[in-house]
Amino acid sequence: MELSKKYYKISEVAAILNIPASTLRFWEDKFTLIKPHRNEHGTRFYTPKDIEVIRMVYYLVKEKGLKLDAAQEQIRNNHSGVSRKHKAIERLKAIRAELQAMLDALHSLR
Repeated sequence: MELSKKYYKISEVAAILNIPASTLRFWEDKFTLIKPHRNEHGTRFYTPKDIEVIRMVYYLVKEKGLKLDAAQEQIRNNHSGVSRKHKAIERLKAIRAELQAMLDALHSLR
């Protein structure tokens, strides 16, 4: 998904990533790499870069099963490697979904 805005509210980020806002707030406390901007009312505003870091956290914690400390260490020590791997997996998932849609369309023709 292409991010076109400069800043996103927490509810928008939660919807984009399909995770609860409470998870975002929890990860913000646990990961020093996630620091959204706040206005004078305390509203969080995430940049596309923040969202990419959160996607990497999601990949490492939810998909690979790493503990929070291990995930933070992975991102800190090998940010580009984790980012490349995460992006490759996302592309493969999109290709798989597209192929599945084609297969389903072929089956519906029978």
